[in-house]
Amino acid sequence: MLKAGIIGLPNVGKSTLFNALTRSRKASAENYPFCTIEPNVGVVELPDDRLGQLAKIVKTNKIIPAAVEFVDIAGLVAGASNGEGLGNKFLANIREVDAIVHMVRCFQNTDIIHNMGSIDPLRDIEVINTELILADLQSIDNQIQKNTKKAKSGDKDAQSAIELLNALQHHLNDGNMANSVDIKKEDISLVKSFNLLTDKPVIYAENVLENGIKDSGCQAYISAVEDYVSKQSNARSCMICAQLEADLMDFSPEDAANYLEDLALKGSGISNLIRSTYDLLGLASYFTAGETEVRAWTFKRGMKAPQCAGIIHGDFEKGFIKAEVVDYADLIATGSYAAAKELGKYRLEGRDYEFRDGDIAIFRFNR
Repeated sequence: MLKAGIIGLPNVGKSTLFNALTRSRKASAENYPFCTIEPNVGVVELPDDRLGQLAKIVKTNKIIPAAVEFVDIAGLVAGASNGEGLGNKFLANIREVDAIVHMVRCFQNTDIIHNMGSIDPLRDIEVINTELILADLQSIDNQIQKNTKKAKSGDKDAQSAIELLNALQHHLNDGNMANSVDIKKEDISLVKSFNLLTDKPVIYAENVLENGIKDSGCQAYISAVEDYVSKQSNARSCMICAQLEADLMDFSPEDAANYLEDLALKGSGISNLIRSTYDLLGLASYFTAGETEVRAWTFKRGMKAPQCAGIIHGDFEKGFIKAEVVDYADLIATGSYAAAKELGKYRLEGRDYEFRDGDIAIFRFNR
């Protein structure tokens, strides 16, 4: 299961967002810095209306959606890379996630303390990113020293690592994130092995208040963040009203939808954030659907049929023969597996077939 970490300065709404995401109140969201010390962890279902439609066709009540694990990480401050605000511990928490949700405060409210005294989203982003860069530079220096000993004995892998680490060091020293470095395709996996904080994909979540969604000041903050994100590699942005989303926990799904519609919002910001996290990591879903259950399986875009079969069970990949596949839209249009077969929409795919989002599959394999 993929893991996304929610980071940001203290008091920007991280814990409120976490509570809304997980539909719980397990994270303390008090109005003072470092109200979160140990990270809160919650598993969040990926919103996908297709599952309910498939359940109607195969006549089952059991639905198992794909899921994302979110981690509420305590606020970082300037100097975190040198231990300020328990920074080293929090940076270690970030190193364990696959993607970063960087919460940015885009609202004015004198009742909610900002630890830097004023509202400036781009400055806040810069503070956090600088700490991540400094932490990565320390990590790179340690890895260069470690590989230097191996390289002196003629280890070619260590020599290649040092060359790449030196390039990354120069890139980060210029204030850049590791995910924007220009490297050869064959070096991507080696860079990933360095586990750098600034190599992780990032979603900048622009947090606003309900009464400020249409406020010109909030919109100016959001525009500034979106302009910044447009110039970054492997990054996206998403506006969200964390407090509104947390308040909607007490609403029925129908009432929540109606309330969002009254605010002229196109759906839940939570749903958009979860989907954006999923997409940012290059992930998609294929389905298995029968009388027992309808289930979404997460796969990396570009994976082929045997690898996707292996997500269910290793034996499926080892003994893979064929995949019976029908596209979601085709099954919905025809109304049944039998009709899809009759109309030629049901296919047998081999080892080289690249799975697509929305494929519905049955795997044939040798036991």
